[in-house]
Amino acid sequence: MSKARLVITAVTIEHRPVAQVARDYGVARSWIHTLLARYRLEGEAAFEPRSRAPKTNPRATPPAVVEQVLALRKQLTEAGLDAGAETIAWHLEHHHGIKLSRATIHRLLARAGTIAPQPKKRPKSSYIRFAAEQPNECRQSDFTHYRLTRPDGRPGPDTEIITWLDDHSRYAVHVSAHRAVTSKIVLDTFRQAAQLHGYPASTLTDNGLVYTVRLAGPSRRGGR
Repeated sequence: MSKARLVITAVTIEHRPVAQVARDYGVARSWIHTLLARYRLEGEAAFEPRSRAPKTNPRATPPAVVEQVLALRKQLTEAGLDAGAETIAWHLEHHHGIKLSRATIHRLLARAGTIAPQPKKRPKSSYIRFAAEQPNECRQSDFTHYRLTRPDGRPGPDTEIITWLDDHSRYAVHVSAHRAVTSKIVLDTFRQAAQLHGYPASTLTDNGLVYTVRLAGPSRRGGR
């Protein structure tokens, strides 16, 4: 039972003094008198929760400006021109001397139903992060291109950096740089990492030929 109902019951049914009820329930006597007046006027509706939001908002966009925004939207759309919030903001400022933020204009257009709702992006909570449950359960590999810089600051030769990563701990079990990564380098670096950290149960790579040369047939044997 709500406190408002308890207070009204104590005063109207139990006929207890307002001062005593205010003291017993820890409320102001003025609030009890307001509640009693509301109860006599509205009956049971007096017990419903009331919004505490202000009845007026001094920062709200004036109705005349709202009408101007909607009118510009209609005019631009009918003329086959861009009628987005940014364009409307430009027309408001340059033709009517009204400055309104893009976000406010978009909110006014959405409230008026002139913007078709767009599907929202998937929430991050819907993504499932892939990670192996145990060390050496899966080992990932990839390589990236990097251009070196000479001591005098001039651009140097290109290099490729290969990495083998334990998918459980995200620990890089091997990182090395080469002029160009080949299938032989992939195999050699895999074995080097295995000698130090053991062999993984599986590997995960992209479809680069240096990783998939065994699937390319005899004509491509050896890779790059």
